[in-house]
Amino acid sequence: MTVRLGAIGRWLRRRAEDISVALLATMFVALIAQVVFRYLVNFPMGWTDEISLITWVWLVLWGAAFVVRESEEIRFELLHASAPAPVRRTMTVVAAAALVALFALSLPAVIDYVAFMKVQRTAYLHIRFDWLFSIYVIFAVAAIVRYLWIGWRALMRTDKPSEATRAALGL
Repeated sequence: MTVRLGAIGRWLRRRAEDISVALLATMFVALIAQVVFRYLVNFPMGWTDEISLITWVWLVLWGAAFVVRESEEIRFELLHASAPAPVRRTMTVVAAAALVALFALSLPAVIDYVAFMKVQRTAYLHIRFDWLFSIYVIFAVAAIVRYLWIGWRALMRTDKPSEATRAALGL
């Protein structure tokens, strides 16, 4: 059962990476089209700006929600790395609880705001803003789940120190 769940998780992660690649490729193509039409044809197009901005926002939030691993996050770990293991666990639990609480408290207002934005559309492509901003709701829910998991692992003492922490401690 655990092996099957692991395989499903790896498959889902690869699909999330595939979506990130598609977003990055779309942004690149829009950028190239923008440069070609603006500087070679002297015909600037606004939709390329829109596509670039939309794909950038989606790429960052999608990647943070589903692609970037905890060990790959950029952090300032000096204080965390120098603390003894029980203190590090406590710091992890407190930070995870604070993040879960903040994201969970803000979630109803975020959902209301995203739902409200259905009244506006983008200037060139006429995409509803609620569709564009929906990625933040997905990101917030993924962050809640991620930090619940991180906090739970720290409470159960099954969390492993990150590579940066191990390097700082000489492990």
